[in-house]
Amino acid sequence: MKIAVAGGTGTVGRHVVDVVRETGHEPVVLTRSTGVDLVTGDGLADALPGVDVVVDVTSVQTMSDAASRAFFGAVTRNLLAAETAAGVRHHVALSIAGVDDAPYSYYAGKVLQEQLVEAGPVPWTILRATQFHDLLIQMFTTAARTGLLPVLAGTSFQPVALDDVADRLADLVDGPAQGRANDLGGPEVRPMADLARAWLAASGRRRALVPLRLPGAIARGYRDGAHLTPEHADGAVTFEQFLAARAEVTR
Repeated sequence: MKIAVAGGTGTVGRHVVDVVRETGHEPVVLTRSTGVDLVTGDGLADALPGVDVVVDVTSVQTMSDAASRAFFGAVTRNLLAAETAAGVRHHVALSIAGVDDAPYSYYAGKVLQEQLVEAGPVPWTILRATQFHDLLIQMFTTAARTGLLPVLAGTSFQPVALDDVADRLADLVDGPAQGRANDLGGPEVRPMADLARAWLAASGRRRALVPLRLPGAIARGYRDGAHLTPEHADGAVTFEQFLAARAEVTR
């Protein structure tokens, strides 16, 4: 089976392409480096003939509602139009747990993406996942440059491994369209301060933790756990296991 991966050279996409290949399918990578511009749609018509399933794991770095909506709106509309023309039978999109409950700027585009997929002509499955282990590493690394380590007071995370997400997406690809699939969360819901201490210990850094209680709807949504899915803690890799494996790779 031919499976196209939109964003197949990105952080998540590389893992998905590897799993697709390992499970005996033929991956088709949809990125600019392979001659496909997902924002303009250039190259899509030539890339999708013979493709059975499209997996959309695209992302964009922005803090702007408008930019996020513009990116995900364009990519999703172009994919669905090209899939319809090519006879693709299943569209699988990766989204974020609680994306419609926490008014974060980036999430505006993901909400639009989900709406377009749900209203589109291609049978679909949407998988919402919690934040990746890698994202927490990025957050801690950036914050620690101040000489302290600020953490969100009263806020927990449920980090999940990229491999766990890729494996779940591969399972969904092999089955029929499900609509909204069960969310995928990491195996543990942990206070951000607890996760920060684990990262400090693993990285050999010494920083004083500084709890911050931020104002606004976004911070409130995170304190309320809008980004968590404790009832679907199906990920296998804990944060400490991720840190240990990462240390092995960098030795």
